[in-house]
Amino acid sequence: MPEHSTRPYEWVGAWSEKRAQLSPDAVGLVDATTGERYTYRELDRRANRTARLLREHGVADGERVAVLSRNRPELIDCFFATGKTGGVLAPLSHRLAPRELVQMLNDVEPELLVVEAPFAELAADVLSHDAREFETTVVTLPADEDSSESDSDPSDGSASHAAESREGEWRGDEWREDEWRSWNSVRPVDGSPVETADVSMDDPHLFLHTGGSTGVPKETVITHGSVLWNSFNTITAWGLRPEDVTPMVFPLFHTGGWNVLTVPLFHLGARVVIAREFDPESVLRLVESEGATVLVAVPAVLRMMCHHDEWDDTDLSTLRFAKSGGGPCRNSVMEAWWDRGIELSQGYGLTECGPNNFTLPDGWSHEKSDSVGVPAMHVDARVVDDDGEPLPSGTIGELELASPHAADRYWKNPEESAETFGIPVSEANGSPEDEGRESTGEWVSTGDLARVDEDGYVYIEGRKKNMYVSGGENVYPAEVEDVIADHPKVEEVVVVGVPHEKWGQVGKAVVEGDESLTLSDLEAFLDGKLARFKRPRHLAFVDGMPMSGPSKIDREAVKSEFGEAK
Repeated sequence: MPEHSTRPYEWVGAWSEKRAQLSPDAVGLVDATTGERYTYRELDRRANRTARLLREHGVADGERVAVLSRNRPELIDCFFATGKTGGVLAPLSHRLAPRELVQMLNDVEPELLVVEAPFAELAADVLSHDAREFETTVVTLPADEDSSESDSDPSDGSASHAAESREGEWRGDEWREDEWRSWNSVRPVDGSPVETADVSMDDPHLFLHTGGSTGVPKETVITHGSVLWNSFNTITAWGLRPEDVTPMVFPLFHTGGWNVLTVPLFHLGARVVIAREFDPESVLRLVESEGATVLVAVPAVLRMMCHHDEWDDTDLSTLRFAKSGGGPCRNSVMEAWWDRGIELSQGYGLTECGPNNFTLPDGWSHEKSDSVGVPAMHVDARVVDDDGEPLPSGTIGELELASPHAADRYWKNPEESAETFGIPVSEANGSPEDEGRESTGEWVSTGDLARVDEDGYVYIEGRKKNMYVSGGENVYPAEVEDVIADHPKVEEVVVVGVPHEKWGQVGKAVVEGDESLTLSDLEAFLDGKLARFKRPRHLAFVDGMPMSGPSKIDREAVKSEFGEAK
């Protein structure tokens, strides 16, 4: 990766104060769950209050605050506030089990743990777990009906009194530890400017977790420079504007929640709409009511939206474009959006790099819709063989990316840091004294298979670990799934390799859809569309695909259940 400057510019981390100065009265955040709307002036005051809270609990100069919550304004407050204090925000998935959370928190070692009410019992299980090694202070976020509070400085102390009364209500729950306190009672009411820390582009700002080879998520170190460069790439590649509005359907414990659109739109002074829960109907309604101009979602959400009863009657005319990310988007879904006059295309990214790496040239043809486009302005991409040597156009190999928006390393995971980021193990140990070091890697290994056509468009062929070999031929499940998904009786499909005595492995299609579909029907449908060795030899059905994230199919769970030849 290119080296970042280590100079501590005053503007590094100053997201809310700079934007509040430039666009004080513009609405930057809408909480669709409560109906609250926050201007950038209000967001900066909230960030100042939160920065004071974080400093009181030692969340500064590289120390961490972990958050177990759905999408709420308080997470935005923590992002802006850690920029001011030099702290690090580590949002955690509430979908994880206590054992996984304990192991992650043992590594993160947060000075402060912020827990939203619905996950208090989960947090209590984590804190009482035998494997717990970390010590922290716990603060709880109140239920939505108890969360409203003034952002002005009260002269009579009424806001403080109200906060204290809410805290008393919280303490009545039997699962609460006596020392747990409510966010509203401990956050200072003073929203005036705070003294900001000296942070450089190389200092960490976010810990965002991703899957690990051992099954425990890895914490990816996202620096201030990574966040900033991804924002530059997204704005320039996608043509974002200050007047843009988006419903943020990704959770804020994923890179999609922060770096796909939220931070780039804050960068411009645009508007982000969040909610505790999103479903296709609510997204459709928000597009219409908020006049959304940009939408990015996983393929399953986009598919459910265009199949919803409200689809034809929803006014989508304000949308300039939509993007699909997190997996391949079926042609039938893309065509449904195109028929409504909306340019839907596929994006590509990962926590370790970006996540916004590609764009589509002006006047691109729908014939290229299976691709993710060409590399963005400040991104290099290449396809390599198992020895890391670049491959010619049209040849499938592993996709590697290089950009100043790449992450720094995995926290306290030197072996996997070396494998993914090309950092020598001795320099990737994640120890505190290494924070802010200059990265020595260049190319980020994505683990995804890809090819590049003669025009420079990149096509993702699936995960390297999902490829299987049948009779000496490589089979890429994504290619097979794309064709099967066009069958009218198929709603969703995952193809896995299963053992075969003669061919080594053959494909098994796991289908969500009409169970009257037979293997013979499928073979007839695929005749002339796929080579014989690529066609599945087994067929199985599920009522619904297992999910590992925000409407993202858990392929490992599918493989675990259906990985036998029967």
